[in-house]
Amino acid sequence: MSTAITSAETLRAVELLASRPLVRLVTEIDDNGAIPPRRLASTLSDLSTHQVRSASDTARAHGLIRITPGAGLELTQPGTELADLYDAMARWARRHAVPAPVCEFSSRIRHVLGLLAPSLTGESVDNPSPLGGGEGEAGLTRPRMLLIQWLADNPQVGRAPEPEPAA
Repeated sequence: MSTAITSAETLRAVELLASRPLVRLVTEIDDNGAIPPRRLASTLSDLSTHQVRSASDTARAHGLIRITPGAGLELTQPGTELADLYDAMARWARRHAVPAPVCEFSSRIRHVLGLLAPSLTGESVDNPSPLGGGEGEAGLTRPRMLLIQWLADNPQVGRAPEPEPAA
C-alpha cells in the first residue's frame, strides 16, 4: 500500500495527531456529542484556554471538526474515523499496559503513535511487518494499517498550514 503523502508530511501528521489537546477534543466529542462553543473551555477544563483554542482551530483547519449552528462543535467524517483509530490504539496500549498499567487515554495514544511513527516513512510504509515481530508489536499491525489508511484518506493533516491571507 502506498500513500501520496511524503515522509515529512507523515511525521507532521503523526505529531499533530499525538497532540494531547487534539486527542482530548476529538475523543470528548466522540464520547459525548457536540460541544456548544461557549462550553468548550469548561468541558475541557484540564486544558489551558490557549490549548483549547489551538486544538479547536487546528481540528477545524484540518477538517476534523465543524461548527454546526444550534449544536456546536461536532466531528466530521474524518474526525469520527480518527476517534475510531484512537480507540483501536488505546485498546492495544491497554492490553499491553503501555506506557504504564494506569495512565490517561491521550498518553496511550501518544505512546502508540511514537511506536508507529518510525514505520511510516519511506519504503517501510509498504512493508507489512516493520515493527520487528515481537508478540506485542505484532498486535500493532492493525492500528498501523488503520493509521496508514487514515493518513492516505486525509493528506491535508500532514500538510503545513496555509498562511493567513493579509487583510
